Amino acid sequence: MTSHLLLFGLLVAGCSVAFAADPSPLQDFCVADQNSTVFVNGLVCKEARLVQADDFFYSGLQLMGNTSNAVGSAVTPVTVAELPGLNTLGISMARIDFAPQGINPPHTHPRATEILIVMEGRILVGFVTSNPQNRLITKELQKGDVFVFPEGLIHFQKNVGNGYAVAIAALSSQNPGVITIANAVFGSNPDIAADILAKAFQVDVNVVYQIQSKF
Repeated sequence: MTSHLLLFGLLVAGCSVAFAADPSPLQDFCVADQNSTVFVNGLVCKEARLVQADDFFYSGLQLMGNTSNAVGSAVTPVTVAELPGLNTLGISMARIDFAPQGINPPHTHPRATEILIVMEGRILVGFVTSNPQNRLITKELQKGDVFVFPEGLIHFQKNVGNGYAVAIAALSSQNPGVITIANAVFGSNPDIAADILAKAFQVDVNVVYQIQSKF
């Protein structure tokens, strides 16, 4: 596990340099002032003299997420919302836990490339290229394997082992965002008109209503 964490640390460092999508900082740090009501592209800086070590600290990734849900997975994010010191640094991370046969359903990060390392188990990963090819690129990963998902592309993971699986992901934004495809399409607020989705998916409108009812 120690060697895997060292490898992950190197990957995080490389990710922040090579793939950073956020603007570069213009000072040593810009710890997010989560109490500010001022809106900017990012978060307002806390006064430097008020910054403490805890602003750069997060504890909890050693804990398994609750996978007792419909998809059998849990994502524990560490973005600027959880770790204010990430503000302007162009990087974040997450722990992903999988029950047997659990999935992290098709989703996209609109502001980040993701690089993932498998810590335990066997995980099938994949992403789909943009139109018109829509090519599926997929691979089964073992413990210690690393895979990268290009920024903005739809991707997924599935636990294909018999036990629980764990992965750690690094992302090239302090706030990568996530759009889960099924939730966005069938669970939008308000609903996308059923006749639009019926034509898009080439199914009967009642099928759309049935799926929407699940979200």
